[in-house]
Amino acid sequence: MPYIDGFVIAVPTANKEEFLAHARQFDPMFLEFGATRVVEGWGDDVPHGKVTDFFRAVAAKDDETVVFSWVEWPDKATRDAGVKKMMEDPRMDPNATPMPFDGKRMIFGGFDLSLELTG
Repeated sequence: MPYIDGFVIAVPTANKEEFLAHARQFDPMFLEFGATRVVEGWGDDVPHGKVTDFFRAVAAKDDETVVFSWVEWPDKATRDAGVKKMMEDPRMDPNATPMPFDGKRMIFGGFDLSLELTG
């Protein structure tokens, strides 16, 4: 059954091109290690809620944009093996290529695909 990793990140708006360059460098690794699709969504119509919202979830500042991303895998076993390989890969060294956002405020999780509708 397909498996999805989801991510929400607060990225300094001024760093959009740096973020995209970082994604172009690292996202292909997901595909290299078994993912079938990687999507990066730059916040465009993200409302502020009254109780909670994407901004609060990642403690986004006024000069940051919320990014919503996901990685699709054929199944959880492929995902687990792929993530393990990525974490062991020297290209992932944060000292060599630092993230253009505060990784401590990123939220992420893995999800079983329980319903999919296509048109």
